[in-house]
Amino acid sequence: QVQLVESGGGLVQPGGSLRLSCAASGISFSFYTMAWYRQAPGKERELVAVITSGRSTNYADSVKGRFSISRDNAKNLVYLQMNSLKPEDTAVYYCKADRRTTGENYWGKGTLVTVSS
Repeated sequence: QVQLVESGGGLVQPGGSLRLSCAASGISFSFYTMAWYRQAPGKERELVAVITSGRSTNYADSVKGRFSISRDNAKNLVYLQMNSLKPEDTAVYYCKADRRTTGENYWGKGTLVTVSS
């Protein structure tokens, strides 16, 4: 059974930092492109950052220079380091695993990040 479990969300003040983690099980993790998405209240889900199996990365313009995605294939983990957080970063953050060669994709249930003073 495939599971993606996000953790690390919480309440943080503007300018603060958080590190999100996503633990994957039930998949051959190293073959998957991993991504973080977020969905703010009343808005559509949007891509935040992505890291391929070859460790190429890409970021939404709104988080470039502040967020960093990384992966640990030995531990089946993907991380999102979030620095200089802003109130507009408040959202539920979701982890996604995507294997384009087979069409498989899986989502976690999300972790809430609230940026507020």
